Amino acid sequence: MTGRTTGVAVIEALEANGVDLVFGIPGTHSMELYRGLSERGLRHVVTRHEQGAAYAADGYTRATGRPGVVITTSGPGLTNALTGIANAHADGVPMLVISPGIPTGQERQDIGWMHETKDQRAAADGVAARSVRVGTPAQAVAAVHEAFARWAVEHPRPIHIEIPLDVLESPASAPTPAWPRPYRPAADPSGIAAAAELILAAERITLVAGPGGLDAAAAIRGLAAHVDAAVVTTTLAKGIVDETDPRCVGEFFGEPLLAPLMAQTDLLLVLGATVPDLSTRYPDFSGTLVRVDLDPARLHRNAVADVALLGDVGLVAEQLMAALPPQSRQGVARAGRARADALAAMESVSGRWRAIQDALRTALPPDVIITGDSSQVSYRGTGPYWTFREPRHYLVTTGYSTLGYALPAAIGAKLALPQAAVAAVIGDGALMFCLQELMTAAELGLSLPMLVVDNHGFGEIRENMADRGIPPFAVTLDSPDLLVLARSMGWIAHEAADPDEAASLMATALHADGPTMVRLRVPEAA
Repeated sequence: MTGRTTGVAVIEALEANGVDLVFGIPGTHSMELYRGLSERGLRHVVTRHEQGAAYAADGYTRATGRPGVVITTSGPGLTNALTGIANAHADGVPMLVISPGIPTGQERQDIGWMHETKDQRAAADGVAARSVRVGTPAQAVAAVHEAFARWAVEHPRPIHIEIPLDVLESPASAPTPAWPRPYRPAADPSGIAAAAELILAAERITLVAGPGGLDAAAAIRGLAAHVDAAVVTTTLAKGIVDETDPRCVGEFFGEPLLAPLMAQTDLLLVLGATVPDLSTRYPDFSGTLVRVDLDPARLHRNAVADVALLGDVGLVAEQLMAALPPQSRQGVARAGRARADALAAMESVSGRWRAIQDALRTALPPDVIITGDSSQVSYRGTGPYWTFREPRHYLVTTGYSTLGYALPAAIGAKLALPQAAVAAVIGDGALMFCLQELMTAAELGLSLPMLVVDNHGFGEIRENMADRGIPPFAVTLDSPDLLVLARSMGWIAHEAADPDEAASLMATALHADGPTMVRLRVPEAA
């Protein structure tokens, strides 16, 4: 087959929207997409599993704000990526996944077509924001342009495009340019006035920054200072407000240990963040609630707002500053006390993870990008104890809490920002979900250190069982010799005796000619 096919046209549409890197694994049915990649010269990185491709695209996106792109083949290629797509959906990460599908007219026919899935589009639609099966070459190109236009003004989440094989291989017409980006909306002036009235009446304000404000850090910092608010962030929003700022409590929003701060809060100002059920999580909170979000469905979810402002977080923050005189309260003092209390409470359950974080923070550069996993070292260590000064420097799975994320996400982040210092921190249980991507990092020659904190299995579940009086069951795992395995795949590998040695080895590995694994063994239980 020669000529300009739909596969080529789709790659041209990606290029028109600024895409310069694609992750995936080629298959029998995706050949025409790879013809386009070859002809257009876009960089393609082949991972060793499609789940790794989705995680790598996710890390690329979180580090840069630019949507990551994954190409899979039909059937198992796409279904292998579904967990990565679901993870991106849970954390609000824009990702475009493109796959071929069964030819037109053969849907749900059970004819024995290779890679045939009962309903591939429905499977993807169950975990993505939307899955679209196109019917013509023009629709395929338009679906790409529509995805990028939507992300410009909507709460970002992954989108899947399925192109029937006969359409993918069909001749395509002349290329179409990218669609003009819609302008992000500001809030209605009457809503701004209502919110300003509540802010002026409040004495103790707590501002919550979420991932909807990742690209509005300057405006959020300005608003926090303007109204003298104590600031709490979600985990995904770490660094939106400089965490060394005494105004910042840290990433504890939603944690019961913030109950004293919430009980003192007259007004909760939530910017681009998911809100838990405040009546059960913080039953002593009796203040008013102002919420700002691009997604109308999230403005009252879990907790009904007194004022709900639909709009771009950065624009709305600027509108509020313009409507308010600078305030003089005790937000900084309240934040300092709340952070001290929260860290003291965390010590009782996370103290053994702090030494690792303190050592890493001392040894690694302050602007390092850390990728984490659904591992204790991440959510009991990096999250509460690491202070990030800028957003998009802590990339971790939260809502879906999947395993095996940190390594492929670090690969994606390092490819996106090759001059940046990027390091992965992962537990041994999580690493077993992505071992194959060791080969991807080695093949790419990335200067990428990875700390493996080895507590011999699934430590969190082991502790959960003990708390319930259940003898440890299926949680203590045999592992391969990770250092030998890493070296066999082209990695430098070291055993560290303690956190300080581990941190020193990680710092050196940032400048190594290739990836480095550092293993640090810790006790199975505190």
